[in-house]
Amino acid sequence: MSKPKLSDEEITQRGRELYENSIRLRVETPDNIGKIISINVETGEYEIGDDLLVTSLKMRTKQANAALWSERIGFNAVYAVGGTLFRIAE
Repeated sequence: MSKPKLSDEEITQRGRELYENSIRLRVETPDNIGKIISINVETGEYEIGDDLLVTSLKMRTKQANAALWSERIGFNAVYAVGGTLFRIAE
């Protein structure tokens, strides 16, 4: 498997922009709050599920070397280690 051609910073920037500008309004629903979204930052395709590994693997079956960015829908982070997740969506 080859390494994505984008830097980590570019993946993060594109992922946030895609989420905020074209995906957020479609996916931030009561049923999806707290779920994980993995986004291919080059195509805009995404998968939503309960597990980061599962959503990432589903995206990798479509494109093995996809540059992926993930987020917990409606929260400030995917996981909290030694801290607390804060809900940012209603």
